[in-house]
Amino acid sequence: MSTQAQQEKDQIISDLIEARRKILNVAYTLPLEKRDEVFLGLWSVRDLLAHLVGWDYTNIDAVTAILNDALPEFYAHHDRDWKTYNERLVGQYKKDDYVELLYSVENSHRELIDFLVTVPADEFETDRGIRFRRYKVTIARLLQAEAEDEMEHHGQIRLFAQGGTGEE
Repeated sequence: MSTQAQQEKDQIISDLIEARRKILNVAYTLPLEKRDEVFLGLWSVRDLLAHLVGWDYTNIDAVTAILNDALPEFYAHHDRDWKTYNERLVGQYKKDDYVELLYSVENSHRELIDFLVTVPADEFETDRGIRFRRYKVTIARLLQAEAEDEMEHHGQIRLFAQGGTGEE
């Protein structure tokens, strides 16, 4: 394992942890009346949090698939902005109890991070020849996209919490 590969893996994991920490910091302090208010398309903060839980488990499955030289299953559900897949995740992971949902968001992320720590660093950038519409699918690219999406979601929730619409 190269030092550079380990540094890149550590940076990806750090980015994932930081993005989730920022989301949770805002979510824990969100006023009760805003938790179910639609602010992002058709989504409330509760919906957005549920979809994060789903993507944590999706990413565990996706990394496992990549390690087995297979295209992650979620690509079979690709449509504009992953709309249909995200709706499915919200339906599966949304909870009525907001605090219980926040715990789920923490726990699913902990499971993802604990799993990623076990993956050899060199595997993150390994090109196993997996493609989706000519896009090279690697563990690193998958997780970098997740970290970027979560930072975007943090900004949306923060803006909404401050009285905005969530649309930047």
